[in-house]
Amino acid sequence: SPGLYVPADVSSEVVEQRIVEQESRLAKTGAVSAWAALRWRGAAYFEGRSLRDGTLPVPLAVGKECLRPDPAFLRLRRTLPASEFEICRGLRCATWERALFDEIIRLGSLRPALVAMEMMLAAGIGTIAEFWDFLELVRPRNGVVLAREVAALARGASRSPQEVWMWLCWCLDAGLPEPLSNVPVFDLEGNLLGIPDLFDPVAGVVGEYQGAIHRDQERHRRDVERAERFRAHRLEYFEVVAGQPFDIRTATRM
Repeated sequence: SPGLYVPADVSSEVVEQRIVEQESRLAKTGAVSAWAALRWRGAAYFEGRSLRDGTLPVPLAVGKECLRPDPAFLRLRRTLPASEFEICRGLRCATWERALFDEIIRLGSLRPALVAMEMMLAAGIGTIAEFWDFLELVRPRNGVVLAREVAALARGASRSPQEVWMWLCWCLDAGLPEPLSNVPVFDLEGNLLGIPDLFDPVAGVVGEYQGAIHRDQERHRRDVERAERFRAHRLEYFEVVAGQPFDIRTATRM
């Protein structure tokens, strides 16, 4: 930030460092918001990076406050009432409700916005009911319609973004009945078979996402054993591998 310095060995690749540096630009009327405020509160997966755009600028809700333009931050011009920001771990941050609302607007479409809300819920920062209460208070604002669509789909049951994308493909694309997420599955003797990402108890279908952490030899061995347990109990098992396009209606590569 202008006029401020850090030691030469401080890495700008650390997302929290970037958030701290950009927050120092603010006067008394602005706050860190959107993905950066959620990350500062401890939500995982808000890395401040995009596959398409690279490093994302830190969103700052500043209203009419004048700040020198800089690609390191994204200026959010929407008014920030006093009730919608607070001091969080030493930084001026939008409340989590306002931060999520701003992130939904920033993303601009249903599916990535739902991923953001589910990851906020997974971090235990807030609840679906509390976000609905916030939306009732800000009904006239632009973006409320999309935020309501997101809140209506949110379940708070996913542990990773990939699980949310699988759930969306299952329900919205394939039109299948809503599955259970991350629930323990037992056999008739009470033995635990596993805790799958998605499970349809009526159709007897189990779905799993296999990301990078599953490439470890020992982890892969356990995954294979678990898949065999499911199949031995006449459950149809499929998995999605990281980077693999997938059609959940046929469980085959597209």
